[in-house]
Amino acid sequence: MRLIVHGQQAFGKAVLEAVLERGLDEVAAVYCAPDKGSRMDPLKEFALEQGLAVHQPKSYKDPEVWAQMDALQADLCVMAYVTLFVPEEALNTPRLGSIQYHPSLLPMHKGPSSINWPIIFGAKQTGLSIFWPDKGLDTGPILLQKEVAIEPDDTLGTLYFNHLFPMGVAAMLEAVDLVRDGKAPKIPQNPDGGSYEGWCRKEDVEIDWSKPVDEVYNLIRGANPQPGAWTSHDGKQLQLFDCTKDASTGAEPGVVTDAGDDGIVIAAKGGCIRVDKVRPEGDGKKSAAEYAQTTSLKPGTRLG
Repeated sequence: MRLIVHGQQAFGKAVLEAVLERGLDEVAAVYCAPDKGSRMDPLKEFALEQGLAVHQPKSYKDPEVWAQMDALQADLCVMAYVTLFVPEEALNTPRLGSIQYHPSLLPMHKGPSSINWPIIFGAKQTGLSIFWPDKGLDTGPILLQKEVAIEPDDTLGTLYFNHLFPMGVAAMLEAVDLVRDGKAPKIPQNPDGGSYEGWCRKEDVEIDWSKPVDEVYNLIRGANPQPGAWTSHDGKQLQLFDCTKDASTGAEPGVVTDAGDDGIVIAAKGGCIRVDKVRPEGDGKKSAAEYAQTTSLKPGTRLG
């Protein structure tokens, strides 16, 4: 088929690489997010290296963009990590429409931070969906889905890069094959089912040490590495990253019970969190041990 590849960042690049590597389909053009600053998007950079036409509309609500896409005479648009809203006029310009990757089991976790929230909520399973986008937000019919277990020590980073990223690239190729062969289903989503969550932002991941230790642990994992769960120390924000759970010490929530070579241990309700990596406000990531050695943090210090 003749494809439009639409995406951005490492995932968009990986999908384009996979399409070109197997050589079954022709890429008519690549659509990419507008440039931000001087750093070129990896998808754009790779596409230009391959001699492909690259387009970066600021909006897909522009009829001139629809005409440009229509002139490509594409069979299918493959949407790999797209954050701009794309209306149906653009989605339907290819002969067979558009398919899109979403890292959750739709209709659960519609929205832009669909990997963070299942971990934060303590879910044991998530997955990915390839679907036919429509005028709603992640509401179109399902083409295929793949399930992924959320292990007890998974973070946003490990779940995405070890599972949802590589599985997503393979699933996009599988979906393209199904469309080419005329075997791609369109399974409607339940309009009253599932869930929607917005961006997981900094204000959503402030740690409340009075919460049960499992909730605190899931919050830190689900925000690692972005946006980074945080607490406060000496009036400044302190982001916490790699961590494990420890048994309860009987200390009040938020109190540091240990600060040594093995990291910082902080009490929560029913247990403790041992933190290995932190980022102080205005500084880069460093080991929790180094942070404790170079600040006033010590056993008995209260955070938050």
